[in-house]
Parts: sequence; C-alpha cells; structure tokens
Amino acid sequence: MDWMQKIDAYCERTDFAFWSEPLNAVTNLGYLLVALIYWQRMQGSAMGRVLSFILALIAIGSFLFHTTATAWAGAADSAPIGVFILVYLFALNRDVLGWPLWAALLGTVLYLPYAALVVPILDSVPFLSISDFYWTVPLALIAYALGLRRRAPGVAQGLAVAAAILAVSISVRSLDLAVCETLPIGTHFLWHLLNAVMFVVVLETYRRPVLAHGPRGR
Repeated sequence: MDWMQKIDAYCERTDFAFWSEPLNAVTNLGYLLVALIYWQRMQGSAMGRVLSFILALIAIGSFLFHTTATAWAGAADSAPIGVFILVYLFALNRDVLGWPLWAALLGTVLYLPYAALVVPILDSVPFLSISDFYWTVPLALIAYALGLRRRAPGVAQGLAVAAAILAVSISVRSLDLAVCETLPIGTHFLWHLLNAVMFVVVLETYRRPVLAHGPRGR
C-alpha cells in the first residue's frame, strides 16, 4: 500500500493544498475540546481518562487527514475511532453493567463478528452502504439501551440519545458528496460537530454512574 497516496473524498477539497478543507479540519477542535473537558471531569476514573485520551487522538488523526489527505493520515483518522468504540464498550460492560472481566472482554470482542455480519446487510441498502460500518454503532447503542431500560433507565436514556444523534450525524456524513453541486463546502463538517455533541453524551453517560457508585466490575 502506498501510504503517501493522496485521497480526495470530500466536497470541500478542491486540490491537495494543506488548507483545502478548512471547515473539515477546524471542526476537529470540537473533539479536542470535549476530550480536554472530560479529562478533567473524569478525575477518579482511569478508564474515563483513557477514553478522553483516545478522543484527543481522534481529533488529531482527523485533522491530519483533512489537511494532508494521505492514506497514512486516513489510517490515523479511522484507527482511533475503532479503538474508542471497543474501549467504550468494554468500559460500559465492566464498570457500568458490572460484568466480570472475562465477560466484559468477551462482550467487547463480539462486536467484531457482529459488525462483520451487519456490514454486508447494510451494503445492500444504497444510502446506508455509504457509511456502512458506522451504522453498526447506533444499532449497538440502541440494543444496549433496550436491554437497560428497566435496570438502568438513566444509562439507557443516555445511550438512546447518543444513538439518535449519531444516526443524524452519519446521515449528514453520507450526504456530503451528493450535495457538492448545490453546497460546495459539503456536509462533512457537520459530522464533526454533531459527533462532538454525541461524545459528550456517551462520556457523560459513562461518567455519572461510575463516579457516583464506583466501577461495578469484578
């Protein structure tokens, strides 16, 4: 693979200059701001701070991708997102749901075959296929929310709200190339802004029960 290959994937980019995607680049500050805020708010939760740190890596990776537009930066953009998903699920399973370590790990690892099963189904639906993998996340959050609606209604509500925001965010992301002619700046920057809000919701949904009662895992 040519890691220096240039990638033109968004409406806003018109050439391969560093600042050809100013909105897509600058809106990553939203991720960084949330990461810094929750680094402070997660005092007393090591896993919470790990999640905040990963979110900062997402901000950096996405900024690099929307400025350098290279394959290596694309990997730096997408890899922390995948890591955040898995670490958040593990933290949710262990610290909020109180699963023992082995079950929390197993529940996290099972996300991989789940995504492998669901993505081909999503690929058969034209609009959903554009951001196929990302749709696996709100679907999983909804499943968790439904399972927790009686046992932990506050957590369930937070996950449901996050799923709703993320569904809108993914839809906006998927529209980017379709609106280039009428909206040259595209819609990808809205994906960043909406996701920043979504990260506040998921981090707060984790923080409140953990800092109020302590991690429940064994």
